[in-house]
Amino acid sequence: MKEKNPWHMPVTIIITVIGVIAVVALVTIAVLQNKPLLQKFKYGIVLDAGSSHTALYIYQWPAEKDNNTGRVKQINACKVKGPGISSYSSSPVKAGESLKVCMQEAEQLVPSTRHRETPLYLGATAGMRLLNIENSAASNRVFQAVTEALQRFPFSYEGARILSGQEEGAFGWVTVNYLDDRLMQGLETTGALDLGGASTQISFVSDTYDGSESPSNSVNFRLYGNDYNLYTHSFLCYGKDQALRMTLAYQTRSGPSTITDPCFNPGYNDTKTYSVVYDSPCVSDRRPIRAPASFTHIGQGNFQKCQEAVRNVFNVTHCKYSRCSFNGVFQPLVQGPFGAFSAYYFVMNFLNLTDTSIPLDTVKERISSYCATPWMQIKQQHPDIKVKYLAEYCFSATYIITLLTEGYNFTSESYSNLKFIKKIKGSDAGWTLGYMLNLTNMIPAEAPDKRPLPHAGYVSIVTVIALLLFLLSILSLRPLWPRCSKQPQII
Repeated sequence: MKEKNPWHMPVTIIITVIGVIAVVALVTIAVLQNKPLLQKFKYGIVLDAGSSHTALYIYQWPAEKDNNTGRVKQINACKVKGPGISSYSSSPVKAGESLKVCMQEAEQLVPSTRHRETPLYLGATAGMRLLNIENSAASNRVFQAVTEALQRFPFSYEGARILSGQEEGAFGWVTVNYLDDRLMQGLETTGALDLGGASTQISFVSDTYDGSESPSNSVNFRLYGNDYNLYTHSFLCYGKDQALRMTLAYQTRSGPSTITDPCFNPGYNDTKTYSVVYDSPCVSDRRPIRAPASFTHIGQGNFQKCQEAVRNVFNVTHCKYSRCSFNGVFQPLVQGPFGAFSAYYFVMNFLNLTDTSIPLDTVKERISSYCATPWMQIKQQHPDIKVKYLAEYCFSATYIITLLTEGYNFTSESYSNLKFIKKIKGSDAGWTLGYMLNLTNMIPAEAPDKRPLPHAGYVSIVTVIALLLFLLSILSLRPLWPRCSKQPQII
């Protein structure tokens, strides 16, 4: 005898097939919905064409932006070999050629899918400012050569221009405070001190400065919901290289054939030509009329006398405002923390004097000791450093201390508020990041990648499939349901 089974085979197959399809659908939807979304990035390139060299910086930020502006970070820096582009005034084509290696590096680092939309900027600073003053036609030829070279690369070239000193100072201030997250969090801002080869900038927010006493030194910002009234000033010709020219010009004003220079180490001896020393708008009008072709430059190595020589390039005798820095330029009292970068850092780092908790008098004593060290000993101790840079460290350090204390009026107490910096969170301190940050506000954001389904839709579909599987599982157990109606038939 055999019991009849009301659960027919075709029904079982149908339930099984539907169940398998539902499971596969559920797994597929879950995988696709929860697949990690790739972060999309945009890129920007800024060339800093300074007086002594050019550097290329690549910046990256989320394509969908952060707080309506790009959260910019530096991902690469490339120092261009050779001098600054202003040095190629007699052969401008070489100015463009010098950028080739760094530009090829950028071409490799920026994803090819982003090349055409990646903005490329070149900002020239004090070196080109001086060349433009001296020979605007030569300046234009250099820019033309640079433009032709940069347009050969697959980026969105946005042009080359000379930044004003005020822009350079303001963007440097933005960089320092942005990297320290002071702007986003509304914290006390940090002042910025930049020292290049041809100019120097100071920028800071002062409680006592409202911009009325010297409007030309005022820059108003609104960043991350906060308003800032920034004092900023740039001194052209007061970068360390041009300041050295001015100091030498003062010492050779009578046209001597030999000078004993307290700003160079004892035993230093070199022949310099008058035409090279005075080949700059900063000093060209001071060249002595009856000077010989060259002079012998002999080092003496005396910090105190070097300071006296450096003081001669500052005019602190005239001020028509309530207070001044030097050369009759208004400056409120320095206050709060300051970040000093570029040549400030490199010079003080070489002398192991970046720790500003060291008393100012001790700093001067150490500089004095370095200046008094014989030149031969200096060269033996630092065989890997170019002789030009090595020879000028005594002057550069003396100039920095004199500029800070007698130019910008830092005291023994406020000196400790300084911080000599090279990088902040992996990005170089300088004007380029502030410039890029400002420009990203004009670059449209991209919509972020989205999940295949909205969250509510995803939950609804998963719920329906889960209920379907539950019902199918109940049906699949039907043969085991309690037999409440009647006994099965016996054949």
